[in-house]
Formats: sequence, structure tokens, C-alpha cells
Amino acid sequence: MPIPFEETSPFEVVEPERPSLPLVFNSPHSGSLYPETFLSASRLDQQTIRRSEDSFVDELFLPAARRGAPLLRAHFPRAWLDVNREPYELDPKMFSGDLPPFANIRSQRAASGLGTIPRIVSESEEIYAGPLPIGEVLARIENVYRPYHQTLRRLMTRTHAQFGYAVLIDCHSMPSIVRGGPVRRRPDFVLGDRHGMSCAAPLVDAAIGYLTSAGFVVARNKPYAGGFITEHYGRPRRGFHALQIEANRGLYMDERTLGRSPRFSMIQEILATVADILASVDLSAATEAAE
Repeated sequence: MPIPFEETSPFEVVEPERPSLPLVFNSPHSGSLYPETFLSASRLDQQTIRRSEDSFVDELFLPAARRGAPLLRAHFPRAWLDVNREPYELDPKMFSGDLPPFANIRSQRAASGLGTIPRIVSESEEIYAGPLPIGEVLARIENVYRPYHQTLRRLMTRTHAQFGYAVLIDCHSMPSIVRGGPVRRRPDFVLGDRHGMSCAAPLVDAAIGYLTSAGFVVARNKPYAGGFITEHYGRPRRGFHALQIEANRGLYMDERTLGRSPRFSMIQEILATVADILASVDLSAATEAAE
């Protein structure tokens, strides 16, 4: 079954003129090309569906990547396919037909509507008007999910070969307000390292130190410690580090109109400085010790 991206690739790698930093940037949730077949199968309007999108995050980190590191960015939307999940983290109630026997149908994320093929956006808005054909689901995974991760692995391996280690920056955004109770504003940034398991502590310490000194409110691992990508690619003892950065959308965009705010370029500069700082952290001793 063909995928509905005929005029453009579902994702792309933005390469620097010269790779000069031991970093790889990844923006898996900022895609905004919504296939017509997807929209016609949805019970929601496009504006509502976009609530799950990390709007402009790829652009937000682009100046940082241009310092000398590749940026992998999705064009497909997260609501259509979430590559920050296991490849077959699926809710069988969503589909017509039988899932493969190896599918993770007991996943808590899939049960809550946030599996590889999401069922909801925002807190509880159901996406689909009816069940999806299983052939379409498998096509998304085989034709987009797998090539996406093959590309990310290649970038990490190439960077590791050049520098002796590689640091994946997994780029995300979060709604500014916590809902479902007393209204509370989220921190400006949340840095996730899977509670110390996905990257060396000096990387997180350096980023938090800079952002805090710049006047931002920063949290570590709460409420976002990192998803499948951070967990899967972070192997610090082997010289592969993965750090998730969640930026508060209220910092750089209007969440109601989904437009960039006047502070957009300022936050771009802040994140470019974060990239410089992360690239300057000497991890050679830690890598040698692990070997």
C-alpha cells in the first residue's frame, strides 16, 4: 500500500556545510504535512489535530544545527505516525484486521491512545471516525517509521565514527499550561535523560546551568524523562548519548493561533548557545573509561 507522500519525502536531513560538532539533532514531532486521506478519515478538523504537533520545533533548533551538526526532521505529523514509540506499539481496537503476533498490544501508551499510531490528540480528542485497515497501518510503519530510524542510526554512527562519541538532541515542545486540575504553568524547559541512564551527567548539568543562569525555569526529567528515542539511542557507556529537550510553547509561539511569537528568534539563539555548550563538554574521558 503506497504512503500518501508523493510530492515530497516524509522526512529529511538538513546537513551542515561541514560537520564540526559531535551532535545530532532530531525533531520527530514537528511535521505539518497532513495527508488528505488522513484528514478525510478523521473526525476532527485540522486545527484540532495540530494540537499534538510540536509546531516549529525543527525551525527552533535549525540555527543550533547549522553550527555544524545534522538535523533530522519529520514532515509527516505525529498524529499520523509517532516515531517516538516502539515500531509496533499498537491498540488492536483501532484497526480492522489482525495485528502481527509480535505487536506490543499491552503497551500502556497505546492503551491511553498514544501508541505508534495515535488514537487521540490533546487530552482526549479521538482522531478517527472508524477503524483503520491494518494494511494501511503496516505501510506507515514499514515505509516511514523504519526508514526514519535507519536514517537516525546512520547519523549517530557517522558522528560517533568522526568524534569518538555522539550526542543526540531529541527536540520537542510542550503546552505551556498543565490542565486537568489547578491551572499551572509548566517550566520553560524540561531536560530528560531517562533519570541518568541515557547520557552523561555533565551534559545535562551544563545545559541546565546555562539555561538557569539565563533566567529560565528548568526541570530535569519531570514530567518528561524522555521517550522511546532517548531510551533506545542513549548508550553512554558506548559513547552514544541522548538528551531530550522540551521547550515550553509559550516561550516562542501563540498556542491559540499556532503562529510564531516575537521571541522566536531569541529562543533560537538560546538553543544555539545550548548546542555550543553541549559540544564543548569533554566526554572523551568517560568514553575511554567505558571502553
